[in-house]
Parts: sequence; C-alpha cells; structure tokens
Amino acid sequence: MSEWSSGDIYESYVGRWSRPVAAEFIGWLDQPAGRRWLDVGCGTGALTSTILRTADPASVLGVDPSEGFIGYARQTVDDQRASFEVRSAAELPDGPYDAVVAGLVLNFIPERVEALRRMREIGSMVAVYVWDYAGGMQLMRHFFDAVAEVRPQDREHDEGIRFAFCTAEGLEELFTEAGFTTVTTREIVVPTEFTSFDDYWRPFLGGQGVAPAYLRSLAVPDQEVVREAVRSRLPIEADGSIRLTARAWAAKAVS
Repeated sequence: MSEWSSGDIYESYVGRWSRPVAAEFIGWLDQPAGRRWLDVGCGTGALTSTILRTADPASVLGVDPSEGFIGYARQTVDDQRASFEVRSAAELPDGPYDAVVAGLVLNFIPERVEALRRMREIGSMVAVYVWDYAGGMQLMRHFFDAVAEVRPQDREHDEGIRFAFCTAEGLEELFTEAGFTTVTTREIVVPTEFTSFDDYWRPFLGGQGVAPAYLRSLAVPDQEVVREAVRSRLPIEADGSIRLTARAWAAKAVS
C-alpha cells in the first residue's frame, strides 16, 4: 500500500481533523454564492464537502493524483455540483475559476512556486492552508519529538524539518515569489481529542501519511520503542483521554 492510497485510513489519521480547519478556512475566505471552485489536492474531499456545505458554490472540481483518494471522494461526496478528477498539481485544468484552494497539500507538491503560479493564472482568488508541522500540530509533534529522542538518526523524517516553510512567513514568501502582491495569512487552531492512547496510536499503524509510513518502515521492536516514547510524552488524563490541539497556517491572495 502506498503512502497515499486509502481514504478510510487517511480519514482516521488526519482527514477528520482537516474538516474543522476547512470550515474556519472557507469562512475566512468569505466568497459570494454561485462561484466556480477548484480544490487542488482534494484528497478524501474534506475541503470540497465544506465548500459545498457552507459556500453555496455553482460548482466544485476536486483534483488529486491519488486514485484511491478520488475514489473515496466520489463515494462520499453526494452533490451534483461536485466532480472529481485524477490530476496532479502539475496538470491543473484551464480556468477560469473564481476560487482556487488547496488544503494540507502544498508541502507535498515538489514544485510549489510553479504550482502557485499556475493557480494564479487560472484563479481569481488563490488560498491554501498547511499544518504547522514544526510546532502547533501537536499529534504529529509529539510523535516526531519521541522519534528524535529514541532514534536521532532518523531526524530527517521529521515533517517540522522537511516542511520548515509551513509558517505564516513561509507561505507569504512562496506566494510573493509566485507573483502575488498582497498576501494575507492567519492561524487556525482546532481541538484534536482522543478517547484513549489506542485511539491516538491506531491511525499511525495504517501507513497513510509521512509519520505512519516512517513507522511502518521500522522493525516491530523499533516500532514498540517509538510507541512507548510517544506514550510517555502525551498528556494523558486520568480517564485515559488525550486532549491536544492542531494548528494550521492559511494564506490567501487575489490574482
């Protein structure tokens, strides 16, 4: 199974936390009804479904290079205004679109500036959000801090290091390099609550995403060492629950 192939597993890992962020994000964009939207890297359809529910669009096209994610979105997003296509960010369709958005995907696009330039060509408004991997995305931060403690030789897997641009300043720099003149940024913080350590840990075993894929690459005894190091770091309540928060950074600009 590839790193990005199963919609169900991805949903249990971070897809479910993307949905409250998406709601804040779309509210912040404050677009009029009847707009044509393009959702780049739509994944399982979290952002697309939020646009449909809250922005009253004329249409939404969701594109993603993963056939598994597109299949999941087609099965779960039941709205005639939505359509989905298997496309990468390097193969975006011609516009024009009133709004081009990308949720939790910019860091996985190799040619980020080129992708933003293309979004600027086809969209009147372009907006993105990414997790704050280095600090505020706590469920991932606890994992990689534990890895740094018990397997320092694997620090290069840390998303906070790999995606250091995922800050307000980093996004503004990318947008400016892509040709946008006025860029607005903000943080979005949502709760991520787990009923137990198993509820927290189980999605890491699915192989969907950077941290789970890294964990799966380890021998079972090494996985157990990481597991216990993570457990020791988490703020586990007396009833076993774990209350964390997830911070995303968002940016928007008009073409």
